[in-house]
Amino acid sequence: MNYHYPIDESWGKKEIVAVVQFFSLIEQAYEQQVKRDELLAGYNKFKQVVPSKSEEKTLFKEFETASGYTSYRVVKKAKESKANSISMK
Repeated sequence: MNYHYPIDESWGKKEIVAVVQFFSLIEQAYEQQVKRDELLAGYNKFKQVVPSKSEEKTLFKEFETASGYTSYRVVKKAKESKANSISMK
């Protein structure tokens, strides 16, 4: 991992941790697998920090540009799936 997570400098420590943990779960979905419930819980915490859909899209795009991982696809798969784990392999 040679990239940085998209972070807003106005966020507090707890908010930064929530966003970093969410993007870490996205990475995990692509590199191995992630528990669906854990991913959705992480997304809910992310949405508490970033309630705006436009800001979410901006952060997702920044993360995709830096990492090559598409957050939207992972979240969509988790919401639509009934499986216990999500993998983007």
